[in-house]
Amino acid sequence: MHPQELKSAIGTGLLSFPVTDFDAAGDFNAKSYRARLEWLMPYGATALFAAGGTGEFFSLAPDEYPAVIRAAVETCKGKVPIIAGTGYGTRQAIAYAREAEKAGAAGLLILPHYLVEADSEGISRHVAAICRSVKIGVIVYNRGVCRLGPDTLEKLAAECPNLIGFKDGIGDLELMVSVRRRMGDRFAYLGGLPTAEFFAAPYKAMGVPVYSSAVFNFIPKTAMDFYRAITSNDEATFNGLLDTFFMPYAAIRNRRPGYAVSIVKAGADLVGHGAGPVRTPLMDCNADERAALKALIDRLGPQ
Repeated sequence: MHPQELKSAIGTGLLSFPVTDFDAAGDFNAKSYRARLEWLMPYGATALFAAGGTGEFFSLAPDEYPAVIRAAVETCKGKVPIIAGTGYGTRQAIAYAREAEKAGAAGLLILPHYLVEADSEGISRHVAAICRSVKIGVIVYNRGVCRLGPDTLEKLAAECPNLIGFKDGIGDLELMVSVRRRMGDRFAYLGGLPTAEFFAAPYKAMGVPVYSSAVFNFIPKTAMDFYRAITSNDEATFNGLLDTFFMPYAAIRNRRPGYAVSIVKAGADLVGHGAGPVRTPLMDCNADERAALKALIDRLGPQ
């Protein structure tokens, strides 16, 4: 897929990042992962992020990463574009980027670099090096230690034609507006805050109509219903879902750091599409939390 084709594909619609399946021993379970993608594809996500944050990219071993990307690409080929996560230091990120391109991924999501803080020039060089290493489209994820502003992004856009997307996981509205106003239609813009449904309406008002949904992993019908309500300004529907599902869901998610991933895996298990445990240092939800989540899911009805 040409970078501009990917930009067009992710410019509308709902995106999601499937969890990565592990077996009881904690090893990658390719069969279960493929079955998950086959289940999710018909619901209508515009693109799927393989080995993203919710896919526990940070816990994958180097030899597991290409297996995850290949499984996603082979399963979704011709149906849904796969965008592969990449990250860590520049050389490791480039190695992953090339593996993803070789496997047939349509694009890359550059996750925040590992551990160290860096200034905008250093981060810019990191992003540019990854972009130069491949021909597929690249999306940069503003989150954590990666914080790029309009001046840096404008220079990167001029230097890297295949940098086609900007995903925000910081939630600084002034920064997001300044990026959107400066860069115009040069990028596709994606909302990427945890439980992005909370921010879908204000981000749409800023000119960022697309977001990635974690709950699509276990309530795909409701996730699509919510997205359609946002796009059609159906306030009764999306406010109702915020009150009855997303707010109590977030209360569970906020009980422990890392639960933004753990609660999604718990949800997938509760609806009969289990993905195995999370890997440490994350912790799985406990029995009481799972029971509270099940009550929320049951209230939504069949998916």
